Amino acid sequence: MLTVTSVNVNGLRAAAKKGFVEWLADTSADVLCLQEVRAEAKQLPDEVRAPEGWHVTHAPAAAKGRAGVSLYTRREPDAVRVGFGSAEFDTAGRYVEADLPGVTVASLYLPSGEVGTDRQDEKVRFMDEFLAHLKDLRRRAAADGREVLVCGDWNIAHQQADLKNWRANQKNSGFLPEEREWLTQVLTPEGGGYVDVVRALHPDVTGPYTWWSYRGRAFDNDSGWRIDLHVATPRLADKALKGFVERAATHEERWSDHAPVTVVYDL
Repeated sequence: MLTVTSVNVNGLRAAAKKGFVEWLADTSADVLCLQEVRAEAKQLPDEVRAPEGWHVTHAPAAAKGRAGVSLYTRREPDAVRVGFGSAEFDTAGRYVEADLPGVTVASLYLPSGEVGTDRQDEKVRFMDEFLAHLKDLRRRAAADGREVLVCGDWNIAHQQADLKNWRANQKNSGFLPEEREWLTQVLTPEGGGYVDVVRALHPDVTGPYTWWSYRGRAFDNDSGWRIDLHVATPRLADKALKGFVERAATHEERWSDHAPVTVVYDL
């Protein structure tokens, strides 16, 4: 079995003070993909920078206090790569991947964007480059007899079932038609050739949501978005036994505005 968990920690130093350390001690995950770490390794407390029993790769952004992704694996990876060959984004703390036996696992933090701003232009440029990487990664992995799993905050709700207030968000970044079409390309055989694992396991449900705004009572009302995804090659997706969101019991018990998304794979 391979249990993989992905979560946007919304600042790992802050999350460590709110309950992440305790959660990490209790998790049964074999692989942990973190996004929005927002710290260099030297700035992190020892218990999250290099916890006992884990092999950790931190890929911070060159811009201090922004983005940042990390990979925690129980087994030492055969290889680790930061970035995906992008002149613009390889130092932006957006992507790191590791080779484990039979599978390449990656942590992704896709830019969030904002309509009418440079941030949205950045998001579009990232998506264009990243789709090409996903296709190439799948081809290379297939040639080596490997599967691929890209976990993270994709910052796109693909379908109406993936966010509570979809009608009000049709002109907002994260649910724009062109963003949703891009994710469709990732998830079609003739495009990226990948599978949205949790949606495949739960095809006829609303959500399960993974992010709730801190504003208002979004969490209490379950007014959320499903933007944290496990995206896998089809053969690996077929081996997923169960997938679930580790939603906190109460608003006060949250250590991030996102919740961990966990999938158990029978390898």
